[in-house]
Amino acid sequence: MHGTFVILGIDFPAYFTLLMVGFLVGIYAAWRHAPREGIEPNRILDLGMLIVISGVMGGRFAHVLFDGQLMDYIYLCTDPLLSTGRMLPGGGDGTACAEDAQCVAAQLGQLCNLDAGTCHSERDCFRAFKFWYGGLTYYGGFLLAIPTCIWFLRRHNIPPWRVGDLAAFGVPLGIGFGRMGCFFAGCCFGEVSDNALGVSFPTGSPAWRTHNDAGWVSAADAALPVHPTQLYTALLMWLLAAFCYWYYRRVRRFDGETFWVFGILYAVARFLIELFRADQRGEYFGLSTSQGIGVVLCVTSIFMLRRLYLAALRNPNARVPGRWPLDDLAEQPETPAH
Repeated sequence: MHGTFVILGIDFPAYFTLLMVGFLVGIYAAWRHAPREGIEPNRILDLGMLIVISGVMGGRFAHVLFDGQLMDYIYLCTDPLLSTGRMLPGGGDGTACAEDAQCVAAQLGQLCNLDAGTCHSERDCFRAFKFWYGGLTYYGGFLLAIPTCIWFLRRHNIPPWRVGDLAAFGVPLGIGFGRMGCFFAGCCFGEVSDNALGVSFPTGSPAWRTHNDAGWVSAADAALPVHPTQLYTALLMWLLAAFCYWYYRRVRRFDGETFWVFGILYAVARFLIELFRADQRGEYFGLSTSQGIGVVLCVTSIFMLRRLYLAALRNPNARVPGRWPLDDLAEQPETPAH
């Protein structure tokens, strides 16, 4: 775990830094191919800025509401000592604090709950809005970015599904970098694993706190080896980006096809990754929040693929030239009769 990068003497949060790198890489990929679709590249840059803003807002909103930490954010404003606290390192299950200075020295917060012996962050009514502390849910950003994109594209009379096809390989490329940021920050970790791929995060990491609270490790030990689900996701996203780029260049038959193929594959990949995740998240009907949204996204993607395909049958302008049967014959001049 490496929570911050020091660049020119300035500390940059690893998660947020790599998340922004991911956004920039995704935007660059779309900008680079915009002329191929007859789109002004600078419009893609404008759209990229809106995506960054709406993506962060939606991701933070979903994290606060659905990742199981809503009451902690409320308590941080009303009574911080009621929020989830942490014991000081030392002893089997940790050592109770006796004064605020001990919590500050251990970097576990600024307040000591003398009754429980746990450390807590000081009162902060705006913590729910401070996304740079970590805590962004991808699906939340995705669901807010989509209507924002549609509004922008309609306003500037840009074919939305052509831009969607550009996003189909730019988005997973960026997500891969974002998940690398998760790995450095130690969040989004997996279940305990005894296989060769298991990674053990250090004392003080989110995985260590979970294992320490469960009594599996002492305060002086590192966390148990866990599935590096952040790396699994990063690798899957980069493979998905490569596949979608190939699909876009070689297979795509109509506008929007690559985007919704990405929607299906991403939903399936995320659903499977969630089976190995162990960090705290919301759960509904036996599924995590992301799995539930993934099911909806998969069904929606299949529906939209069929709808756009049928629309392309009626409207040749929505088709990619040369990818439909008889396209080549239609372009050939008629042979004069003898």
